[in-house]
Amino acid sequence: MLIREATPADWPAIWPFLREIVAAGETYSWDRDTDEDRARALWFKPAPGRTFVAVDEDGTVLGTAESHPNQAGGGAHVANAGFMVDPRHSGRGVARALCAHVLDRARADGYRAMQFNAVVETNDRAVALWESLGFEILATVPEAFHHPHKGYVGLHIMHRGL
Repeated sequence: MLIREATPADWPAIWPFLREIVAAGETYSWDRDTDEDRARALWFKPAPGRTFVAVDEDGTVLGTAESHPNQAGGGAHVANAGFMVDPRHSGRGVARALCAHVLDRARADGYRAMQFNAVVETNDRAVALWESLGFEILATVPEAFHHPHKGYVGLHIMHRGL
């Protein structure tokens, strides 16, 4: 697996699984009917934001990540990131590899920490993965996310130093 900066040419491979994940409404707090133009703008943020793809040996996009400052001004030294793996390639270590890459890149870019503002508490695989990579749950905002099957569930705020 190779992880590299994404280019606009990668979008046609990202959009189908990003759309599927967002429409499911189980892990992202985006509008479930987010259209393609809005999704592209949210995922490909302007600099200093970065977008990455994980690809296999034949160039198939397996997953994607984006990172950016968590806040502006005095809070810009803390990074934030989002990750999406094509469900057809789940369980192959794509998210772990993407997160390790994003953490290394954020450190190299001068960020002092990374914070996830909204990890859905019922997303057990993601929570376990982030914890295994050194993130801690700082707080859980009760009933901050309306899960389509589980009702109102909490959102974790997770953090780790770089």
